[in-house]
Parts: sequence; structure tokens; C-alpha cells
Amino acid sequence: MIKSYIKIALRNLFRNKMYSLINIGGLAIGMTVAILNGLWIWDELSFNKYFQAYDRIAQVAVSGTDNGESWVGTTMTYPLGSELISNHHEYFEYIVRTSWDGEYILSTGDKSLSCKGLYTDEAAPKLFTFKMIHGSRNGLDDAYSIMISNSFSKALFGDADPTNKFIRINNITDVTIGGVYEDFPLNTEFSDVKFFGNWSLFLLHNKWIQESALTNWRNHFIKIYVKIVPQTDFKSVSEKLKNIIKADPLDAERFTQQKREFFLYPMSEWHLSRYSQHGEENSEPQRMIWMVGMTGVFVLILACINFMNLSTARSEKRAKEVGIRKTIGSVRGQLITQFFGESILVVLVSFIASLILVNAFLPWFNLIAVKQIQMPWMNITFWLLSGAVILITSILAGGYPALYLSSFNPVKTLKGTFKVGRIASLPRKVLVVVQFSISIVLIIYTIVVHQQVQFSKNRPIGYLREGLISISKKTNDFYGKFDILRTALANTNVVEDISESMGKVTEVASGNNGWAWEGKPPSQDKSFVTLAVTANHGRTIGWRLVEGKDFTGDSASDSLGIVINESALRYMNLKDPIGQHVSWTWWEDQRVLNYKILGVVEDMVMESPYEQIEPSIFYIKGFNGVPGVMNIRIKPGVRMNDALPKIEAVFKNIIPSAPFDYQFVDDEYGRKFANEEKIGKLVSIFSGLAIFISCLGLFGLSSFVAQQRTKEIGIRKVLGASVSVLWKMLSKDFVTLVLISCAIALPTSFIFIRNWLQNYEYRMEISLWIFVSTVAGTLLITLVTVSFQTIMAAINNPVNSLRSE
Repeated sequence: MIKSYIKIALRNLFRNKMYSLINIGGLAIGMTVAILNGLWIWDELSFNKYFQAYDRIAQVAVSGTDNGESWVGTTMTYPLGSELISNHHEYFEYIVRTSWDGEYILSTGDKSLSCKGLYTDEAAPKLFTFKMIHGSRNGLDDAYSIMISNSFSKALFGDADPTNKFIRINNITDVTIGGVYEDFPLNTEFSDVKFFGNWSLFLLHNKWIQESALTNWRNHFIKIYVKIVPQTDFKSVSEKLKNIIKADPLDAERFTQQKREFFLYPMSEWHLSRYSQHGEENSEPQRMIWMVGMTGVFVLILACINFMNLSTARSEKRAKEVGIRKTIGSVRGQLITQFFGESILVVLVSFIASLILVNAFLPWFNLIAVKQIQMPWMNITFWLLSGAVILITSILAGGYPALYLSSFNPVKTLKGTFKVGRIASLPRKVLVVVQFSISIVLIIYTIVVHQQVQFSKNRPIGYLREGLISISKKTNDFYGKFDILRTALANTNVVEDISESMGKVTEVASGNNGWAWEGKPPSQDKSFVTLAVTANHGRTIGWRLVEGKDFTGDSASDSLGIVINESALRYMNLKDPIGQHVSWTWWEDQRVLNYKILGVVEDMVMESPYEQIEPSIFYIKGFNGVPGVMNIRIKPGVRMNDALPKIEAVFKNIIPSAPFDYQFVDDEYGRKFANEEKIGKLVSIFSGLAIFISCLGLFGLSSFVAQQRTKEIGIRKVLGASVSVLWKMLSKDFVTLVLISCAIALPTSFIFIRNWLQNYEYRMEISLWIFVSTVAGTLLITLVTVSFQTIMAAINNPVNSLRSE
């Protein structure tokens, strides 16, 4: 019997090649999208699972309030690390302090490469379970030792084992390579870190820590990672640690006022539950995963709807087969088994085709999604989930057709009086409406994502990023060379100006409280973005003055002046700010620094372009011996290809030890949109496939309807009906269904995107044209899809269709 079922199924597939191709092709595309989505979601959900016991690893964080606003910070003070190590070690297997990752220059012989690295306690390789290529996890035990990634090792030493070889950091210190570890995957916290240095070496390179930060509970500059002991949990340990404060009454009082509480921030939440700058949990990553995942599910459902529609639409073709089988003794259960088996066969063929497609398109998908996903051929979980997808798809696609076809009355089918009727076509119409409703919602969401990104890109950013490059000062050889570089670059005739700043124009490098001004409420102590710059910084980056004046270059007056942004002006509530006196109580030694406001500049977007801009203060500071960034403005009209070689020649001549590593500020700013653009590309591709699958089903249905009404069309043509009249007659039903879909999808999508946009402080207004253009585009696609079959049927010679009568 099974052999007979298989023969009949194959015969039907080959006999109806076009419908088989539509069914198998649609399901294959739907399953391809579902598999790619599943692999992407799995990669996102498995973030940091590369580290063993990642469910017991956490970062020490602190929460509090500032003027009624909640905040969360993960940057800790040095004495907190000492306190945990000395008095609370019983809760942890490991306590590891790390610096922030930064750009460094590592060199050996005549090779010199720039890379990202950080300094850490010697237990870090054990905490993060480094997978060693050469050496052991004890490679950081010596103060003058580092551990490098395998890719970086190959770049400097080829395939040789570099363990115990010397390497120089920033042209300052020679250290020994203690080991080579396997590169961390992209879906890990430290994927871009290429070396780990010893914590003692970090202290040696930063003497200010020993001079002023070892006991200072106000200087936040390190991160602390821990691994809790077994048989405990993050919540209970956080409860024991939340009130750790320094005994100094001043700090204790401030901690109490700000309601500061320390807690453990689990590694499992770092990627998908990052805190916003205002302390709320950022659920945007979860929403993105949900959105991409639901898109994949919807595309697969659309493919299943195609199968159901085409199977039930062609029911008259198999009515006599059902009648004969029931007459000779087949019970309904056997027919259900047969038709359901045919569905499984189609799904299996589609699944095999989808595996071929996934394997072919995975490199391209990785490029768009910025992933390193590989086909998990040997993963039993993948095959179990694939089996579940096949079963669910078979049930969704074949369940209703099997029940419907097996329900036919054998007497009517054999007499030839069986007709499916209008009621039988109602479920198909409902499914077409569902199909296009989903597609329209996805299309509108895709448009809104792109529009929101573009809206934020067009946001005034307060400076001129075009023609601006930045160079991080990675070695001591930069110190004391600013004036020399400025003169030499001016002589190239391609550079307009150069400045130094504490951080990049596209980031916030420092924040401080302790600011006071006339009329400030005593309870307020908000942390301002506080950036040190050179006098010509504004002219270099092109910030825009609103009122007052810029720094003059006169060291005496500039050292007493500050420039504030518009957000700071609004927060301070100063009516006539120019010349107003502002004081800054320095956290380190409580000395009071007095300034006056020189000017107000437009708000500059330095953090997320989707959020409001923080109050900012710019002040003058010398940069000799201080890390920072050089900002270089290229003269207008000078091509970058002409300017860069001349600038590089100057740097090579004056600072030959440092590679000429530069960043285009325009590119750095563009990377702020990378995540939204990535998700937008994925959703737009999947939405395009969704509408394609919907049109594929519509093409099949229109083809079937045209075939079913061949004689009617012939009679109408004989009676004088024109091609346009016949086209209108055959198309109007499909257009009506699409219009109903629009009526359902438009309010649904409006509610959805309005709620989605609420997650952005700086957001676009929902425009009517988005909905109008989507409806118009959908109708156009529908007409183009059905017109081919309807016009072919309308222009066919009526003699051919009526000959049998």
C-alpha cells in the first residue's frame, strides 16, 4: 500500500509540473528563510556560551539615581576590586580586574601592527577558559608577559610558535609572549581583543593609579569580572555585596543619597539585556531577535498557505480518485494517510532543496549579518529541530488538504455532480487575505526601519564630519610633538587644521559631576560630559557657535574658560550664559576650579544618534604625556586620495615608530547605525521573499482559475466580450482580496510600528505616504502577477475551449 501511495504521489507531482514547482519552490524558499533565521537566532542566543560555566560568570555593576534619574554603571573604582579580593573572596572562584580595551601597537623586528588589547589579572585566562594553541593558561603569571590570539600570532610570526619570544608594546616595553589562545568567536564579548597583558604592567604604565587612584572611590576606570562559587546564585551574592561603600563619611553620604547598590550583572545578559545610559534595561536586542524570528516563521507560513490553497483548489481533479477509492473499500483514515503522505513527500523534497540553498547562500548571509555561522551538519540538535520543522510544516501544509480531500462524497464524485462551490473556496480566500496581510505588515515595517535609520542619519550632528580624520595616540612618541606636527601638516597645503581631544568626536570619553553655577538647586549634582580639548578643536571639527565666542588660543584666557553645549545651557537654565561663572569641584582632591562660560555650541551627537544629547562641557588641557586623539581637518576641495599620502609622510617622518592608523570620522559615525541597518537588510530580504512567495501562490491560483473558467471565457468571447473586460472579470476577485488584506494590515502595522518607534528618543513621525505607497505597490504587484494568466486566457482562441462541446 505504501508503495502504491508513493507511486501515486510521484505521478501527481510529475503530471502537474507547474503546481509542483510552485509548491516545492515556495516551501523550499520558506524553509530556507526559516533555517537561516534559526541559525541567526541560535547564534544570538548562544552569545558568550563559548566560555565554560558562563552561567556563573558576571560583571560587577552599580545602580543608583541622579536627580531623580536612574542609572547603571559597569565601570568600577580600584578600591572596590581590592575590597572584593580582600574581604569577599569566599563568594567567588575568580575575581578579575581589567582595563578598558584600547588600541596598541605591538612590534617585533621590522614588523609592527596595531591591534585592540586589554590588561587584566593573571586569572583571566582561567576565568574565560582560554583554549590554548601554544603555552598554557598560566601565561600571564609574569608581570612582563602577554597572551596573544592565534590570528595575531600568525600575522606577526607566521606558523611558528612564538611562546617565550619578546614583543614590544607601543615602542615602550618589551614583554614575553606567555601563550597563544584560540581566537574568540564573533559572538563573544572579547572577539576583537587580540592580546591580554598583565595587570601589574598596566599599573606600571599608568603611574597615576598608584599616585591617586588606589584608594579613591570616585575614580571609575576599571571593569571587574567574577565567577561565583557553585551552589550559589547571582541574586544572593548581589544581596550581600550591594552596600559595599568606603568608610569615608563624604563618600558614604553620597552613596546613600544616590541610593547606590552594587550587583552582579550575569554574562548571559550582557548581549541581549544591555542597560541604556539612563539605567533602563535595553530590550531592543530582544525585540530585534523576535522580529527577525517572526519574519522567518511568517515566510514559512506563507509557503504553507500556498500549498493548502493550490491543493484544495485542484480538489475537483482528484474527486473521482477519492470516489473510486471509497467505493472499493478505502476508509477515510487511509485517504488521510495517503494525502498527508503526499504532503510529507513534498515537504521532504523542499527541505532537501532548502539545505542546498542554505549552504549556497550562507557565506552571503554571514556577510550581511556580520556572523561566522556554519552549517551544523554534525549537530544532533539541528537535525532534531529540522525534523520538528518538517513535521510541523507537513501538518500546516498538508493537514487541511488531507482532511478536505478525504471528505468528498463518493456518489457525487462518480456521478460527476460534485462541485466545490463558492463556500469551498472561502477558506482559500481567507488564507490569501492572511498571506497578503502578513506580507504588507512586513513591507511597512521594513520601510519604517529604513526611514528611521535615514531620519537619524539626517539628524543635525553639530559638527562637520566630512573631511575629518582621527588618529589615536598609541605611543609616548606622540607626546610633545603636537606643534611640530601642526606646522609640518600645514606645510603640506592639504590640511586646514589639527587639534587634540581626550576622546574621539564620535564618543564620550569622560563624565564628571561636581559642577556648580548661580541658581543651581543644592540637591542637583548631575554628571556632565566633560571633554578636554586644545584651543583649536572647534575650528578643526567644525562645531557651530550659537552665542559667545570660541577658545581664542590665548593660553591665559582659555585656561579660565569653558564652552558648553545647548543641552547644558538648558539644564543650567541660564538666561544670559556668556561670562557666567561656573565652578568644578575636582573629585580627586576636592579642589575647586573656577571657570567662566566663553560660548555655547550646538549639540553634537557623540553617543547614540537615537537618544537625546547629554549636557556637555569643553575645557582646555595640555596633552603632553596624556593619551588622546588627534583630529585632522582636510582642506575643502582636496581629494582624500591626494591628502592621505602627504599626511602619512609627515607622521612617518616625525613619529616613525607608530603605524599610520587613521579613521574617517564619517565612517565612525556611520557605524552607530550598523545594527539597525543590519536588521533592516535582513528583514527587507525576508519581506521581499514573503511577497514573492505570496505572488507565487497568487500566480498558481490565477492560473487554476483561468483554467477552470476556460469555457466561460470562450462563451463570453463569442458573445463579444473584449480582452479588457475578461481581464477585469478574472482579476477583480484577487484585487478585492488584496484590498481586504490592506484594510487589515494597515491599522495593525500602524499600531506595531508606533510601539516600536517609542523605543527611540529621537524618532521619525509616521507618514501617510508609507501606507499609500505600500498599498499601491501591493496592488501593482498583484495585477502584474495575475495579469499574465488572465490575459493569456482572454486572448486564447474560443474555438479551442468550446470544441469539446
